Amino acid sequence: MKSVEMIAAEIVAREGGYVNDPDDPGGATKYGVTLATLRRLGIDKTKDGRVDARDVQALTRADAAAIFLEHYFRRPKLGELPVAVQASVFDMYVNAGTNAVKILQRLISRMGFPAQDDGVIGPQTILAANQAAAAAPRHLADAYGIARRNYYYALADARPASRKYARSKSGGKGGWITRAEEFISSPYHLTAVEHRQRVAKWA
Repeated sequence: MKSVEMIAAEIVAREGGYVNDPDDPGGATKYGVTLATLRRLGIDKTKDGRVDARDVQALTRADAAAIFLEHYFRRPKLGELPVAVQASVFDMYVNAGTNAVKILQRLISRMGFPAQDDGVIGPQTILAANQAAAAAPRHLADAYGIARRNYYYALADARPASRKYARSKSGGKGGWITRAEEFISSPYHLTAVEHRQRVAKWA
């Protein structure tokens, strides 16, 4: 089984280097760490008294991994969730914040194990998630991954500027979708045709 440190390193590698995409509400980003995150955490890498894009550019892979481990895994208590979904929830938490937890809470509630969809991992969510994992040990991870994929599609449905993250320039699966499917068993991956049908209504 992969350690959480290994998972963090994989997230950093998957996120890539410095970009400043005007369509990304988080602002300038490097290794998945946004300017908004640095400002929220008060991380001034350049020690010049302000947190701006230069601080994002100064981030190292080790910096990013440390931020993810502390603020996106340990503090939100992701380690209290069933092992089967920890990696996927962690990966999505970096990408979508507490929505990663809300998706899990809604999923396990639909399975009959109620959890308030508040994005907070407390005793009720921990109990419900572990009960769901015990009830469907071979399926919870796939079910979560599919719910995550659906979230990305719905987000792109509602926000045209985000569609480039769900659909590539050639019309194939975009980064959001391929990322979600890394945590879904191959039989449940969408085919190229199914993906194109899903996004056909996008101009």
